Amino acid sequence: MPTYASVDKSRPRSRDAAGLPAVTAERIVDEALALTREQGLENWTLRQLAGAVSAYPAVVYHHVGDREAVVAGVIERVVAEFAVPEPREWRTWFEELLLGMRPVLRAAPGVARRLALYGPIVASARRVIDRGVRVLDAAGFGEESVLVCNVLLTQACQFVALEDDREHSPRLRAEAAAVFSSYRDREDLPGLAATGRFVYEMTQRPGGVEAYYDEFFTFAIARIIDGVAARLTVLSGTGR
Repeated sequence: MPTYASVDKSRPRSRDAAGLPAVTAERIVDEALALTREQGLENWTLRQLAGAVSAYPAVVYHHVGDREAVVAGVIERVVAEFAVPEPREWRTWFEELLLGMRPVLRAAPGVARRLALYGPIVASARRVIDRGVRVLDAAGFGEESVLVCNVLLTQACQFVALEDDREHSPRLRAEAAAVFSSYRDREDLPGLAATGRFVYEMTQRPGGVEAYYDEFFTFAIARIIDGVAARLTVLSGTGR
């Protein structure tokens, strides 16, 4: 990939004359999203981005702003891909939303971490938050609707962020799996042995690790929603 430094300084001032496409804010974010899908949101530089659009960093600043402004544009694009369900029963609504978010976020590593840390503050998130809070309020969560929505969205993003981080350290993951697997026959530590067998069997199956993450995310979301449902019974006066 060319860098801005490799751009020929003697080239014509006109990009059109040089056979280069025009630089626009949309194209800059397009290339930043492509870099994010390849390398992760935090791993590309403005120089790389400038090279991707065959321009100088100053051109990126002119059209979009600094790196954080470009990152905001990338997050905006990714969140806009979320499929927001039509209003329905709150549990079904959040299961559909959160399970659908995972593949979108996994395709843009690093975005989930940003959302978990700072919240979905981009414009495309408005529909997610607005509809989510309204669905919860209609279900009876009342003043706690905002908190519940925040818990559900944040937890889903945190689980995806963990997956993103794990992919950057395959050696450590393999070492951890080997350590747990080594305990699978320990009769003096039956709980740890059960964990060891679980990990060992998972790693021995083709595609076992990937399937585990799919199952773990689905299981975790269901259990978090179970907890929220238990809270609703308290708020509605049907629980203790």
